[in-house]
Amino acid sequence: MARNRSKRNKISIPAKYILLALSVICIIMMVLSYATDLMDGPPQAVAGYTVIPFQKAISYAGNWLFNRSESIKELETLRTENEELKKNVDELTIKINDLTTDKYELAELRQLLSLSEKYSDYPTVGARVIGKDAGNWYSTFLIDKGSNDGIKVNMNVMAGAGLVGIVTSVGPNWATVRSIIDDESNISAMVLNTSDTMIVTGDLEMYSNGSIKFTELRDDDGEVAAGDQVVTSQISSKYLPGISIGYIKEISNDSNNLTKSGYITPVVDFEHLDIVLVITRMKQTKD
Repeated sequence: MARNRSKRNKISIPAKYILLALSVICIIMMVLSYATDLMDGPPQAVAGYTVIPFQKAISYAGNWLFNRSESIKELETLRTENEELKKNVDELTIKINDLTTDKYELAELRQLLSLSEKYSDYPTVGARVIGKDAGNWYSTFLIDKGSNDGIKVNMNVMAGAGLVGIVTSVGPNWATVRSIIDDESNISAMVLNTSDTMIVTGDLEMYSNGSIKFTELRDDDGEVAAGDQVVTSQISSKYLPGISIGYIKEISNDSNNLTKSGYITPVVDFEHLDIVLVITRMKQTKD
């Protein structure tokens, strides 16, 4: 007997039968609900306690499912709109970056045009900087023009408001430029308003303070002062005359009391170089 009771306790009703029973109950309730529209009295009262709450539950469940479905649709719509907005933001960001780049490039081109007009006696070719040595400064760098474009060794290079440097090697479609701030740079220069000559030498360590050195200035009349403009001199063997180098920042007497030395602030920003002008005319005279 105990075993029979144990077996009965373990018997479970399959889920499909429960679902079938619920479906039958639902149909009966629907029939009763329809019947209540045709009957009065006790049957209707019974239906009020059985069918109507069931109908309310079904109505509530239906409304909940409908609202849930609408919420899901709204979420999908918002997700789609969000993706579109992100795409639009990315496109606008690219356009803004392009416009900013164009703005700076236009300003640089205008500056080069002004420089070309200032030195209109010198024929020039524009070139873009495509590489440089490691470090913050453009001491030596590559440009995208070479022998195919008429570029030759010792041609002068300008940017910004004046002299950048000189071409040191050339390939078919590239050239290397050594700038005036490089340690190996050595230029014969002069003070523009007095024509007193000097030697301007590159110094990368010094340029970290925004300056380059000058030495051997002969200023017998004591007329040279801070703020005077320095340009390439007539006696330079490689540099064309009259190209602006910079302005005297500091000046002092040398120990021999015959010459002076000091520092120059260059007119070119050697931290930011993108487009340069190569003067295609060579210096013919020599020291």
